[in-house]
Amino acid sequence: MLFALPWLDTSPVRSAKFRPVYRIVFWLLVIACVALGVVGANPPEGIWVPIGRLGTAYYFIHFLVLMPLLGKLERPLPLPESISRPVLGGGPLPAAAVQPMEKV
Repeated sequence: MLFALPWLDTSPVRSAKFRPVYRIVFWLLVIACVALGVVGANPPEGIWVPIGRLGTAYYFIHFLVLMPLLGKLERPLPLPESISRPVLGGGPLPAAAVQPMEKV
């Protein structure tokens, strides 16, 4: 799954900071992975079997269904202006660089 991740994520924006729906889905994946770790530490009997099945199902649904679908349907937040212009000298100087230094 993780090997195919670059091809499964179809969103033009890779950062979850600008994708609010994906951020929620990501935390659900974290919960599923922690649950799978807890399930793996317990004997395969009782309530642990269905919890393990649900966690495994969500793991694969996350990568094979939700990631490609969210990449097509989700509208990301507006991206900030690139920092390359101020860094490379094409933009305005920060306010701290314009003011003269005080004499001590």
